[in-house]
Amino acid sequence: MNTFVEAKTLEDNPHFFTQSRYALGQLNIETIDEPIVDIIKNIATIPYVFTLQSCYGHFLYNKLKAPQSIETISIDAKDQIIKYRIAYIALCVENSINGRNLLEEICLLPLINPDNIQFGSAGWFWQRQINSYVIQVESLKFQLQDQCRIHYEVALMLEKIRNKLFHELRKIIERHLR
Repeated sequence: MNTFVEAKTLEDNPHFFTQSRYALGQLNIETIDEPIVDIIKNIATIPYVFTLQSCYGHFLYNKLKAPQSIETISIDAKDQIIKYRIAYIALCVENSINGRNLLEEICLLPLINPDNIQFGSAGWFWQRQINSYVIQVESLKFQLQDQCRIHYEVALMLEKIRNKLFHELRKIIERHLR
């Protein structure tokens, strides 16, 4: 799945509120990865943005094979190749002053670690939903993939970057709740 392409320019979307209501009606919090439920719930209360899809980012290896595992990486994985399922949040943003302000803040998040955080449009979403964007944690060489195989040290680094990204995203979303 190609989850990432260069960020596109916001377009006018007269159907944004209808699409937002529909997306919120389809939102099932029970399917959201627990560590980011608060982010998704808070985004759902902001009228100029809604989520399309998300993933906390999962590290899978011998002891952690469940696809939705949210466990931290253990020393048990040190000598293994780890399957990393990308951490991301795909959003649809209204072309409004508030929406543009939110987007401007989110597009700065890659500054946390430019080699491993990307901001862009959600390529395959854009065809169905204009003004869709994604913030993701993935090594640059795998940025076009939704999963990859990595070594233990890389996994530990991505885990820290993922946690920092979601921490900073929480702060942005909290500012927009006010």
